[in-house]
Amino acid sequence: MNIRKLILDGEGVTLDFKKTITSCEKIAKTMVSFANNKGGRLLVGVSDDGTISGVKSEDEEKYMLTKAAHFYCKPALEPKFEEIYIDNKIVLVVGIDKSDTKPHYSLGDDKKWWVYIRVKDKSVLASKIVIDVLKRENSKTGVLLEYSSKEEALLKYLDDHEQITAKEYGNMLKLSQRTTHRILINLVLSGIIRLHTTEKEEFYTAS
Repeated sequence: MNIRKLILDGEGVTLDFKKTITSCEKIAKTMVSFANNKGGRLLVGVSDDGTISGVKSEDEEKYMLTKAAHFYCKPALEPKFEEIYIDNKIVLVVGIDKSDTKPHYSLGDDKKWWVYIRVKDKSVLASKIVIDVLKRENSKTGVLLEYSSKEEALLKYLDDHEQITAKEYGNMLKLSQRTTHRILINLVLSGIIRLHTTEKEEFYTAS
């Protein structure tokens, strides 16, 4: 593993730097965002700017990370640890696999369980639609796709426009929020449209 190259590439969808682990709640949020997405790595002992500070006690960091993964993530996660020696310092590499039991929730400061996904280098709170997609991705029942004028209108709109939000689609056809969400989720799971999440908004494009 080329740690220097990873650090040079910077934080992103599958990589996060932590100088030290100070809060189980905060690190659990990052862990579940990786598990709910493509998986990822935490580099503990590396500052946000890429400076390698190393860990003072890898055992203490491992304890905090394991505690967060087991008690602050639901379902619990199993982090994989690797110690890398660089410049006479230890960087703790923590691997979180992509999960097949999504969605994973993390316990917040408010003692409530929340779902997070990874967007670029941030762990972002998942919307209800994203949570439903994550739940049904693992379902073995498949998707019953009803192709009516409602679906046709959406695909026709996306032929002429780059993207659409759930609110725009619902308003366009005067649909209830429940119906809007059901149609969008089915089309996402069928691979007909794609769901995009940014820090500011959520929108759909044709696949």
